[in-house]
Amino acid sequence: MSNAPNDIAFLLSALRFSAEKHTHQRRKSEQRIPYINHPIEVAEVLSREGHISDPCILAAALLHDTVEDTDTSLNELAQHFGEQVAHWVAELSDNTCLSKQQRKQQQILNAPTASIVAKQIKLADKICNIKDITYAPPVGWSLERKRAYLQWAHAVVAGLRGCNPRLEAYFDQILNQAQQQLG
Repeated sequence: MSNAPNDIAFLLSALRFSAEKHTHQRRKSEQRIPYINHPIEVAEVLSREGHISDPCILAAALLHDTVEDTDTSLNELAQHFGEQVAHWVAELSDNTCLSKQQRKQQQILNAPTASIVAKQIKLADKICNIKDITYAPPVGWSLERKRAYLQWAHAVVAGLRGCNPRLEAYFDQILNQAQQQLG
């Protein structure tokens, strides 16, 4: 790969940008780990399990929650990382004007029509969230709420199928483990 140093610099720039935007955020688990660990894990799952090495896709994974969860605009992402990365992040961002239930329903409805790249990032995101809910759940989540999340994630992923067989098999494995763990 002739421009590997530029690819690495691009990824590190996306990582730094995401880390700065998520600086004061923590996951909702008892451990309250820094939120930035989540987008890093999503990018890692894409790379390791999905065999994705495209720096633009991995950058979008690192940035996937910045518009939804911080003061970042799509214009800002486009200026720093290009229109394509901003487009993928837009596909992955919930409309925060909707209720939580409406946003969840929109994810199910929008999954089949998302781009292949957005589907893969969403799939990796669901994998990471299921692992967190199973092994480091948000404080106060009941067993019923955890099980409901698994059902909802399964419904979202049903619309993502066909984008990456490796990621889909890994999702099935993680979901199966979670279902066994949560009973």
